[in-house]
Amino acid sequence: MAKKKRRLAARIVRWLVLLLLLGVVALLLWAVWIPKLKQSITTTYDTYTATRGSISNALSFSGSVSVVSSGYMTASGDGAVRTLYVQDGDRVEKGDRLARLSGGETIKAEFAGTVNDVLVEEGDEVRSGAQIVQLVDFTNMKVTMRVDEYDISDVYVGQACQVTFTALEKTFDSTITHINRLSQSAGSVAYYTVTASVEVTDDVLPGMQVSVRIPREEATDAVLLKMDALSFERDNSAYVYTRDEAGELQKTPVEVGVDNGNYVEIKSGLNEGDTVYVEAEADEDSSGGLSGLLSGLMGGGQQQFNPQSGGMPSFGGGSMPDFSSFGGGFGGSDNSGGGRGNRGGTGSGQP
Repeated sequence: MAKKKRRLAARIVRWLVLLLLLGVVALLLWAVWIPKLKQSITTTYDTYTATRGSISNALSFSGSVSVVSSGYMTASGDGAVRTLYVQDGDRVEKGDRLARLSGGETIKAEFAGTVNDVLVEEGDEVRSGAQIVQLVDFTNMKVTMRVDEYDISDVYVGQACQVTFTALEKTFDSTITHINRLSQSAGSVAYYTVTASVEVTDDVLPGMQVSVRIPREEATDAVLLKMDALSFERDNSAYVYTRDEAGELQKTPVEVGVDNGNYVEIKSGLNEGDTVYVEAEADEDSSGGLSGLLSGLMGGGQQQFNPQSGGMPSFGGGSMPDFSSFGGGFGGSDNSGGGRGNRGGTGSGQP
């Protein structure tokens, strides 16, 4: 009976020692890890400066360009081509002579344009209605685009727009000239054909792809700020962070106006040159949080309890604590029993 009591007392002592050691480790972590973790968190800020300028938002569509005036100048009667006054590529004005036939007929340009093709040679016999010269106006063209049902209400005849030729990287001012109000459906969305007139240079050719920008709202000589610098309340009111005279960050309400998705007009709350702060990120430093702390405390993130040192912690080892020095283990029997007392093992040392 006395022997069993001694065994029970030994087990209780071992458990108490273990609990004491765990308590010491917990207190050590609490005392060291929390302050160090706070220091390891670094908050950085992006800065934005309010500038002054003009801003506008716009609708944008893709389209293609085609000629407005194109046609063949023809003979009104039979005859021979006596004289050709033009050749391919010549620019002509309305009424200029193009060719003269043997019967005295003179073929003239019906509109100003460029000679795109001469289809006869001097001396050729032609019949009435024969095509003599193809004339094309490559200067005054039209741009055709499709506008969906959600945007068509913002487009009207006479509206100014800008046409950019993708391949040439050139932009020309233009005007909306026609809206076809009979829709063409694409899936569940209705589209409407819109035409704009544009005067271009000689390097622009029919069929080229274009983008059309139709301005809507505009603000000139305004205070502008990057959209990324804005924050919003639950009621969608905007604010930014600035620094007060003491250098502390403060929330500053702002009134916004026109935006183009990149910059926004600031109607009130900021002046030109004001600096705005936006929290960028919170990064842990090289200590690596909890794992970094354990690494600093225990020499590489692993710990070992050395039996030769009386069970006190030895930092820098490669295994988990080995409590075999305390006897037959936890829940096993001593040497007189049949249980296995060694509960030691290895571990990575990571939390």
